[in-house]
Amino acid sequence: MSAEAPLIAILVASDRASRGEYEDKGGPAAEEWLSRVVTSPVRYLRRIVPDGCDSVAEAMRDMADVEGADLILVTGGTGPAPRDQTPEALEAVIDKRLPGFGEAMRLASLAEVPTAILSRQDAGIRGQCLIITLPGKPSAIATCLTAVFRAVPYCLDLIGAARIETDPELCNAFRPK
Repeated sequence: MSAEAPLIAILVASDRASRGEYEDKGGPAAEEWLSRVVTSPVRYLRRIVPDGCDSVAEAMRDMADVEGADLILVTGGTGPAPRDQTPEALEAVIDKRLPGFGEAMRLASLAEVPTAILSRQDAGIRGQCLIITLPGKPSAIATCLTAVFRAVPYCLDLIGAARIETDPELCNAFRPK
């Protein structure tokens, strides 16, 4: 565990945003949500890559292995469209899958939109890094993070990542006594 503040990486998978044709709103939405909820000092790294298995997997590997991210949030590429390959990229880079994250995110999203069953959010561990895939829509990002983030700090503890604390009024993180 490093003495530096934890590194949270936000990876945006979007063909249009990576070409500058579209202003990404997912990455800023994820960082804004985190900045309200996480109370411990953290560092952020944000990157935009084109959709596709290879580009997303390469960025995840770099963020985890080279940059040393403790947590990676990936927005976009989780739908059923042909270029939506974020789940395949995640599968290619993780050591261990955590399917409960995807189940909880879809269940929370289903309370808001019937098309939530089309989303393929997921999570997994690479070394000492937790990777969570999210939709690209800002409101859906908030819904999904709210659904799962109570478990994130303890998961980071368990895998040997840096410790983060949350505002209990906004996200009462669970850590067993």
